[in-house]
Amino acid sequence: MSQGLPVRVFEDLEQARNFLLRSRRLEQVELPPAVRQKVREVFGADLTAMEVVQRIVDDVRRHGDAALHRYSRAIDGLELAGFAVTEEEFARARAQVPEEIRQALALARDRIEAFHQRQIRQSWLHFEPAGGFGQLVRPLERVGVYAPAGRAPYPSSLLMSAVPARVAGVEEIVACAPPSPDGSVSPVILVAAELAGIDRVFKVGGAQAIAAMAYGTESIPRVDKIVGPGNIFVVLAKRLVYGDVDIDQLPGPTETLLIADASADPALCAADMLAQAEHDPLASAVLLTTDAGLAREVVAQLERQLTRLERASIAAESLATNGAVAVVPDLETAFELANAYAPEHLCLLIEEPWAYLDRVRHAGGVFVGESSPEVIGDYTAGPSHVMPTGQTARFSSPINVDTFVKVISVVAVNPQGLEALGPPAATLARAEGLTAHAAAIEQRLERRRPA
Repeated sequence: MSQGLPVRVFEDLEQARNFLLRSRRLEQVELPPAVRQKVREVFGADLTAMEVVQRIVDDVRRHGDAALHRYSRAIDGLELAGFAVTEEEFARARAQVPEEIRQALALARDRIEAFHQRQIRQSWLHFEPAGGFGQLVRPLERVGVYAPAGRAPYPSSLLMSAVPARVAGVEEIVACAPPSPDGSVSPVILVAAELAGIDRVFKVGGAQAIAAMAYGTESIPRVDKIVGPGNIFVVLAKRLVYGDVDIDQLPGPTETLLIADASADPALCAADMLAQAEHDPLASAVLLTTDAGLAREVVAQLERQLTRLERASIAAESLATNGAVAVVPDLETAFELANAYAPEHLCLLIEEPWAYLDRVRHAGGVFVGESSPEVIGDYTAGPSHVMPTGQTARFSSPINVDTFVKVISVVAVNPQGLEALGPPAATLARAEGLTAHAAAIEQRLERRRPA
């Protein structure tokens, strides 16, 4: 690994592999000093992130709105009259958001809706001699969306979470968003909420918002599922309430892995890495390349382009902590490493990207070719950008229509089917020691036999 660069550079394959496959568990993330100080001020103790979340969730579950008001005062410094965003506040937001931004949000909404319309599943029934069997596909009744607004508001994430729910047919969608210092929700978040068809928005953020949606309070209704990204406290709260309510996933710090060969433009590789790194100091931007010369040029471009960024300090910390450029012997090795890493975003900046698409086994999303930057996926491509992170792409998917439906099995065995399927079912029941199970079948069979 080279030293004194804006990002780690690996020329040894095993060192690169060890770095990429290190643990990325949220519990191991150390809270920044300022956050730890705030924790001490609020709770009077030096708690871990999970201990903070446990206290907040338990408090909101027991005390409802009273707990939400306490945390609003202690954490946000706000004394709110109520948590629900009023129609007057929505009207002010409409007037404050420039038409150009509203049109861009509407375009994104339309693209997300059109993409997910193609995924809708229908209920089905199949009739055979033994009877009818099938599945009822039913949307969830009420979903809660978390709208992150920490370092900046993210209306795109609200659209990416809520629009697929609307397409799925969810009856009611509510959202929680952290309030600004003046006690309002960001106008662009409210405009996005209206465009997405969200029914109600509440001025609550953090773990307390997750607890409120999971268990319900006097102001905020209990939901069936909570979706959307957030900070470490939000994600850990989602983990804690899972089982009492469903969740989409546990999205951690965002991550991008680029695979590039000699045909790639080093300036664009660096731009894509920086676009990811500017999200958060914990974000990960990684480049795997078969060309050592490209690796050197990308590092030089990172140094050059960093100086032009408004969020240069965040991007620099991200690259120094979690970024990497690794030189690999061939594209086969690059894809093998990428599948082991299972990135949220996998970008193929190679000469023949379509020829390698079948090599992808684990990724939240694949961005094919140099003209398909991951940033387009963040906003206007169509698929939801709420994708699995931290190697969970090995077994989970981005938010999609199936996130918001459940499947009910249908079993309608007819008398002929009972004769055919009943005896072996009774045999299996007795093999498991469940004689009452067997008897429930055998009594029916006996009633069908002549006296």
